[in-house]
Amino acid sequence: MAIRIGILGYGNLGRGVECAIRHNPDLELAAVFTRRNPADLSVLTEGAKVYAAKEAVKKKDDIDVMILCGGSATDLPEQTPEMAKYFNVVDSFDTHARILQHFEAVDAAAKESGHVGIISVGWDPGMFSLNRLYANAILPGGKDYTFWGKGVSQGHSDAIRRIEGVKDARQYTIPVDSALEAVRSGSNPELTTRQKHTRECFVVAEEGADKDKIRETIVNMPNYFSDYDTTVHFISEEELRRDHAGIPHGGFVVRSGRTGWEDEHNHVIEYSLKLDSNPEFTSSVLVAYARAAYRLHKEGQRGCKSVFDIAPAYLSALDGVELRKHLL
Repeated sequence: MAIRIGILGYGNLGRGVECAIRHNPDLELAAVFTRRNPADLSVLTEGAKVYAAKEAVKKKDDIDVMILCGGSATDLPEQTPEMAKYFNVVDSFDTHARILQHFEAVDAAAKESGHVGIISVGWDPGMFSLNRLYANAILPGGKDYTFWGKGVSQGHSDAIRRIEGVKDARQYTIPVDSALEAVRSGSNPELTTRQKHTRECFVVAEEGADKDKIRETIVNMPNYFSDYDTTVHFISEEELRRDHAGIPHGGFVVRSGRTGWEDEHNHVIEYSLKLDSNPEFTSSVLVAYARAAYRLHKEGQRGCKSVFDIAPAYLSALDGVELRKHLL
């Protein structure tokens, strides 16, 4: 029997989850829940049901795992703990500074209801987090560095779109080339947040909006822009559609460290991603962890988990014999 997946939120991430389910035969789309008018929403999966978000709780017996596809700024801090009262849940919460607080809220709700919640699933946090952990464990004497981009950050773009007077926006995170090369050399440079990345924002303002106020709100936004050199461009809606329609991204996790009795040998571990579609890749990770959430719940586990808590075998549709035969 296929694992029944619910999708809460049908933007770029929700559509990506729907596409990922299609490529995983052990999963099926049970329902999509939206804050829009369900009658106006056309999904890709033939026969898939669409309901109002407020109707989700009524479908709790028809869904094995609910994948939450809202934004980290305001949606997920409320939605994930609330939905964990009724479902096994997976989200892509990516505000690093608030992960501990979010974990505690979801953990309390999931333990009380007897469900499993997996938070901060994606590529960073997520796959990059795992690679930082592996590299730290292998080279305890060293430093690790994370570079993002060049690419569109969904979370940062969403944060801009929520500013009063903003109609639409795209935000690009751009690594500083000289900093990346210094890290790859194994010299272990000391780099501030501002020295590693710049941020570039393309904003469509509402007619009559105060652009100076929008710019100031962006560049001073804590946890998003205040620690970076940030450039804000105001463009037309037509220019945004023409020049910034794609959602590429990627990045690098690098750790350099030394081994030997006198630390005489240097090593550099690097993991990188180059993504044509940030949301579709993130969605693919979410779907793999939805499989893990289902399996953990079947085993009787409860509460909130992060990617650190889940063995890799739980993510794969292959059984242990196949994994050992083909991937070990």
